[in-house]
Amino acid sequence: MNQSLFDPKTILDSYRSALAPVVKAQEESIKAFDRVGHYQYAVAGDYLEWSLAQAKAALAAQTPAEFVAKQVELTTALSEKLRARAQEFVTLATDAQTSFKQAVADVTANVTANVVDATKNVDAMKRKAS
Repeated sequence: MNQSLFDPKTILDSYRSALAPVVKAQEESIKAFDRVGHYQYAVAGDYLEWSLAQAKAALAAQTPAEFVAKQVELTTALSEKLRARAQEFVTLATDAQTSFKQAVADVTANVTANVVDATKNVDAMKRKAS
């Protein structure tokens, strides 16, 4: 009696289960890129607001001392915003690193489990074929 050792359903299922963590890692990386894009957009908006405020201050200032005082005020406000943005960036980086570590751990666990299962299946098929 001929027994086929080729089972396409089992092979496809093993590929799906092996690649599921990779797909999850790709989804997490896309989320991270999206968050970084939003972050950069917000920083660009802060600089745009600051430059517009600088232009308004230049036009509205009556004396050089008034202009310098307004520039110092605007620059101080921008530096506070950028400090907060830097903290936000650290949070983004930490979250991305955590999700990457989790994805790597998932992939490692999944690959290990698949190798163990494949080894058991090969041994079982060898015993059946003998």
